[in-house]
Amino acid sequence: MKNVFLCSISNIESGTCLEDCKFCTQSVKYGADIERYSKKEISKIVAEAKQLSSLGATGFCLVTAGKGLTSKTLKYVLEVADNIKSEVPDLNLIACNGTATKEQLLELKRGGIDSYNHNLETSKEFYPEICSTHSWSERFETCQNVKEVGLDLCSGGIFGMGETDNDVESLLKSLEELQPESIPLNFFHHNPALPLPENSLSIDRGFEIISEFRKRFPKEMIMVAGGRESFFKERQDEVFRAGANSIVIGNYLTTKGRDGNRDIEMLKRLGLQISKKC
Repeated sequence: MKNVFLCSISNIESGTCLEDCKFCTQSVKYGADIERYSKKEISKIVAEAKQLSSLGATGFCLVTAGKGLTSKTLKYVLEVADNIKSEVPDLNLIACNGTATKEQLLELKRGGIDSYNHNLETSKEFYPEICSTHSWSERFETCQNVKEVGLDLCSGGIFGMGETDNDVESLLKSLEELQPESIPLNFFHHNPALPLPENSLSIDRGFEIISEFRKRFPKEMIMVAGGRESFFKERQDEVFRAGANSIVIGNYLTTKGRDGNRDIEMLKRLGLQISKKC
């Protein structure tokens, strides 16, 4: 493996979600100690896009808090996308705004969005254990909508929430039905405000999960995303040997990532090249 794709995230609306996903600090239900705001200034988002692009990020994801894409959020995301495209035209823009209809997704596509991220999170069997305010099937339907309107689909899961190996297999099969172009693998990062216990997976089990996804998706982008630093710690450079060909660089939604220059140094040390386009 020679090329690594760098993706990045901007939390453009933070901590305003009314859903009860047990893994998410964005939910108002749990009162996690995070920064909360309804709209980030567009100039700040554009500055983030420029800075992360300068480090080599080819993807930039616009994330909002909430169950689904509302008309108000849609208008805001389109305005943000227009400003970014005028300043950093080569960035692959990804929207991550919850459940969405085909009509809404088509508007995003016309407005410059290239991909849509909507994670299944876990198996359909385990999902009721981590969320009661919306169903797994709604998530799956949104992913189907993304494929049908011709946007690239980014969809994966979170590991270490108490799921079994059978749940991992079920998630894999569901993703095989969807055939996403990019698959983010997140490793649960515990927060004391959340009802889920500490992530009990071993690091070696994390590598096994990455390897299994690579085996089942030999040509897709396998991205190690949230929890990379906190879960894999000093062994995070091994994710590429396990099969990953993409990482998130910079900060996450409500947690900070490590300095981007350290990731660039890691890639150079490993002899990996940064891909110049998605």
